[in-house]
Amino acid sequence: MELRHYWKIARRGWWLILLPALVAATYGLATYQPPAATYAASLRFTAGQPETLAASPNYDPNYYRWLTSEYIVSGLKDWVQTGEFASAVHARLAERGLPPTLGAVSGADNARSILVVYLSGSEPRGLAAFAEAVTTVLQEHNAAAFPQLGGQAAVVVPLDQPAIAPVPPPLRARFDLALKAGLGLAAGAVLALAAHYLDPFVREREELERMGLKVMAEIPRSEK
Repeated sequence: MELRHYWKIARRGWWLILLPALVAATYGLATYQPPAATYAASLRFTAGQPETLAASPNYDPNYYRWLTSEYIVSGLKDWVQTGEFASAVHARLAERGLPPTLGAVSGADNARSILVVYLSGSEPRGLAAFAEAVTTVLQEHNAAAFPQLGGQAAVVVPLDQPAIAPVPPPLRARFDLALKAGLGLAAGAVLALAAHYLDPFVREREELERMGLKVMAEIPRSEK
């Protein structure tokens, strides 16, 4: 089928093509809600073993401090993603009279002796308070995560203040209305093709010629 034939089908059924798109766009506008504001922050820490464990014979401080630092940072990365850590942060927020919904730990990573904790929240000040609670729990409550330290807490040092920045909405939220209108156009094109396929009327001489019939005369369309 030639492209001009598709164009004729589109001209004849233009209302079938546009109607679903208009319905989808109208529904999208009626139900549209701006995406909620989201903010993200990152915290960086370094860590090491308590100094009281360092005093032992044949102890090389330069070697073992760096080695244990890597192990402790790796363990902290796993601990901050557990329910136990989340409960400790919520308890810290409750002590300050703050709700536990101020933020969430969205991930953690480590590179050598540096721990990076990623946070997310809906409000900058609340996320800053959540970051403070995360820092406090990491510094004061990590002994339970390291029984090999004999009940002592590892030394956790924050490297910088939390950098809080807005997160752009996802692509789907930004192009949701256009996607719905595009799907409506696609559905309309299918309807127009189906209407042409099911149409029992002969509208052009080419349709008769394709069936092997010879056209003797043709009445032109009235200009009016």
